[in-house]
Amino acid sequence: MTHASRLSNLFPAADAIPERYRLQGQTEQREYLVDGELRLWQGPLATVRSPIHLATETGEEQVILGSTPQLDAETALEALDAAVRAYDNGQGTWPTMRVAERIRHVETFLARMREQRDAVVRLLMWEIGKNLKDSEKEFDRTCDYIVDTINALKALDRRSSRFELEQGTLGQIRRVPLGVALCMGPYNYPLNETFTTLIPALIMGNTVVFKPAKFGVLLIRPLLEAFRDSFPAGVINVIYGSGRETVSALMASGKVDIFAFIGTNRGASALKKLHPKPHRLRAALGLDAKNPGIVLPEVDLDNAVNEAVTGSLSFNGQRCTALKILFVHETVVDAFLEKFNAKLASLKPGMPWEPGVALTPLPEAGKTDYLTTLVADATDKGARVVNTDGGEVRGSFFYPAVLYPVSPQMRVYQEEQFGPVVPVVPYRDLKTVIDYVRQSDFGQQLSIFGSNPAEVGQLIDAFANQVGRINLNAQCQRGPDTYPFNGRKDSAEGTLSVHDALRVFSIRTLVATRFDEGNKALVSEIIRNRESSFLTTDYIF
Repeated sequence: MTHASRLSNLFPAADAIPERYRLQGQTEQREYLVDGELRLWQGPLATVRSPIHLATETGEEQVILGSTPQLDAETALEALDAAVRAYDNGQGTWPTMRVAERIRHVETFLARMREQRDAVVRLLMWEIGKNLKDSEKEFDRTCDYIVDTINALKALDRRSSRFELEQGTLGQIRRVPLGVALCMGPYNYPLNETFTTLIPALIMGNTVVFKPAKFGVLLIRPLLEAFRDSFPAGVINVIYGSGRETVSALMASGKVDIFAFIGTNRGASALKKLHPKPHRLRAALGLDAKNPGIVLPEVDLDNAVNEAVTGSLSFNGQRCTALKILFVHETVVDAFLEKFNAKLASLKPGMPWEPGVALTPLPEAGKTDYLTTLVADATDKGARVVNTDGGEVRGSFFYPAVLYPVSPQMRVYQEEQFGPVVPVVPYRDLKTVIDYVRQSDFGQQLSIFGSNPAEVGQLIDAFANQVGRINLNAQCQRGPDTYPFNGRKDSAEGTLSVHDALRVFSIRTLVATRFDEGNKALVSEIIRNRESSFLTTDYIF
């Protein structure tokens, strides 16, 4: 069966979908969470469309999943005010709560969240086209991240429970919250990436306004009751609607203390500029990337190809950590392309729930048109689509296009395509690759594929001050979550890992006193009688 014939039968009829993955009608969501209440929005709704089409007697029709509240600026500001009241200048119930108690609230939420696994996984498939295996992995990895965050906070708090004596000064240093956080995640990992900022922000004692991603919106609905029931009123508030309408108003209010955003650097810059007191705004940003994969002449070619295919096309290349451009030495580029295209041809296109499917429809409206223009620009300037059926479009589906030879004059050389277009650049000397990385506006990660210690070592030193992570003979990736995840230039602000995120959403505060008998007695009495939530030697197991 050819790719073309497989694409012609890509979208199924409704009755061909396995029953456990079918949707039971459209979901008209009017609920949003503010101040511990699920409120009903009586205003306009935003239609939620699936990237999946269904074959009908009259042709292929895009699935409408339902709708979500299109909140206005006034309603978004009500949610922000609820978070401000709950924080109460650091005197609210949540920011002053003992760490062990906050952990119990998060554990309660996690237990409730696990009950919604099937519902969230099903919506991940239908809303963003993520295949079943990866949707399950995203949910489970998010739960694991919450557990790891809890354990990391326990370890941090245990270290903070001791007193330190320096130069006659007795002190205890603890981490405390920063204030009100605005958390916004990306559509490609609408659960996992969002929760890597949302959960640390909450568990450190901040209050939160959370706006779901532009796609992957309905999948938060099964978690709204868990949020409501697991945290005090106003601690977590969930809003919907146009970011231009809602988020702009939140930032312009000056009441947001922490801005956690995963998206484009242009979007982040525009929103940060709206804040009237930028010096008071802490930011945790995961932004654009154009991660290169560099294939050296001395290389395990099979491994390089396997990693490059997965790195560039996992979830259709819609990952910030995807390999977005491949530099392959001219002595191995022909063999590399042959193996790469053979591996690509084995990837199964289809619907997210189908066993073994690797290539799925794209959720962004207009994305196939954009990718087509990138391919056309490259071919007009001398590149070729070197894989069979590369660039073929059917509805929301774009079959991966491998472009070769790509040169600096082409848009795809610089632009982050965020989709299944694979630009391959032949090079002769390492200076070409080194100059590309140094001159790039982005600096998240890169991958080096090679076995020559001198060449690999040279590139490590050339790139150590250019990107946040160098991967040797492996694709770019975020995990393990205990490792730092950051970037340079326009790719990130702040570092996110299980440990680092706790620090990003908090600040160290010190209680200190002169070390003498009177002060020792005072401190001992405070601790013995549990007069303070901050000054304590409680040990969390």
